[in-house]
Amino acid sequence: MVSRNFILNWPTNLDYMKENQSSRKKFLQQIGAIGVASAAFPLSSLAAQQKSEERIMLYEKRVSVGEKIRLGVIGFGVQGHFDLATALKVPGVELAGICDLYTGRIENAKELYGKDLYTTRNYKELLDRADIDAVIIATTDVWHCRITLDALAKGKHVYVEKPMVYKIDEGYKVIQAQKNSNKILQVGSQRVSSLGLAKAKELLAAGEIGKLNMVNAIYDRQSSIGAWEYTIPKDASAMSTDWDRFVEATGKMEFDAKKFFWWRAFKEVGTGVAGDLFIHLLSGTHFVTNSLGPKTIVSTGQFSHWKDGRNLPDVMAGTMQYGDTAEHPAFQLTLQVNFISGTGGQEVTRFIGSEGVMDVKGNNISIKHSILPEAPGFGGYDSVFTFSKSMQEEMQKEYDAKWSESQKKRPLKEDITFKPPTGYNEHLDHFTNFFDAIRTGKAVVEDATFGFRAAAPALACNESYFSKKIIHWDPIKMKLLK
Repeated sequence: MVSRNFILNWPTNLDYMKENQSSRKKFLQQIGAIGVASAAFPLSSLAAQQKSEERIMLYEKRVSVGEKIRLGVIGFGVQGHFDLATALKVPGVELAGICDLYTGRIENAKELYGKDLYTTRNYKELLDRADIDAVIIATTDVWHCRITLDALAKGKHVYVEKPMVYKIDEGYKVIQAQKNSNKILQVGSQRVSSLGLAKAKELLAAGEIGKLNMVNAIYDRQSSIGAWEYTIPKDASAMSTDWDRFVEATGKMEFDAKKFFWWRAFKEVGTGVAGDLFIHLLSGTHFVTNSLGPKTIVSTGQFSHWKDGRNLPDVMAGTMQYGDTAEHPAFQLTLQVNFISGTGGQEVTRFIGSEGVMDVKGNNISIKHSILPEAPGFGGYDSVFTFSKSMQEEMQKEYDAKWSESQKKRPLKEDITFKPPTGYNEHLDHFTNFFDAIRTGKAVVEDATFGFRAAAPALACNESYFSKKIIHWDPIKMKLLK
């Protein structure tokens, strides 16, 4: 089987752009390889080049004081660290303050960013600061909605980690608050800003795999850290974690270091694999297919290995049915997360169509084709051999007269592989889109509505698991149906 391999050679990150700010022409020569790929296989890459040039033009100019964005961080755990480090790579973004409940992370913040950095254990104090333009919210899931609403009310732009909300009924409040505030809100499922998903979306729309009918999405792991058993510090206590403030969003609970540091595994404060990983798979699927969401949702789960007190499964599967709409044909989505997978861990979303399969693994895409022949099947593993010899001969003669040899053969189409440029960073692209939107007023892809349309089906998986029922959802009105 012949295959073609294309490397997506457009900008890897803003560090690259800064190094080449003096020559837009030189940069466009660097992405010229896309034009070569397009000549052999036209896929609207001119639009991507135009977008790349537009971004370079935005960052070629010197960032004035008025265009600088002062950033605050609420929640400085693992994801908060990664988010901040990436955000600060975008030109003109400055750190103005960090909030976290655990004293060790406050100390760590000052060690990383200087002893004069403003820090607090009360997020409302950070929101009260006039020198902060935008905030990253990377807290426990149960706090997402409350802090987001407070931040928008204080006139801050918001980057909130997924899932956007902890409960389905919180989504409408966030959507309305974002509209009322006229501020930018972006949810942190960074894959929707990636080169890989942009190319997958393009390929699907071009009909490269025929008519879509199924999507199989998997996000497996095989490690204690992957299963959220993060290291708990030796000084963890109700005092060092400000436990009383932590449980303001949940109601009173006895201090439990696991619920503070392993919060994803506990339904009282987190949303489990559904809110952590199903939502990545849902966000990507919705972006690629232009879908508004499923009609029905059902899930099952079990406790296979990480029996550490958690009350949310370490192995979970979900099935969702999507309707036939103007945006896409009807298709079924299967979701899988396995935290003790003998694969060693894998992440792949497979789009299955009538003429091929597209596998998306991060930003790597592979397409394999299999196309039905024009002629229907006849002979082989067929009932014809059970007929009389005369009937077999008569029907064979009629079949050969009706269909040519070429019509009996499967059409051949080259398999294709796309790879991102070395060093490409989708997380940086996602933050770049967020800050671009703040500066230019352009809309972001993963706004409150998009974020809710991904979060609601994910959270519905938990509801289905606990209730053992099929959940019915109206993807247009974004409402649960009885």
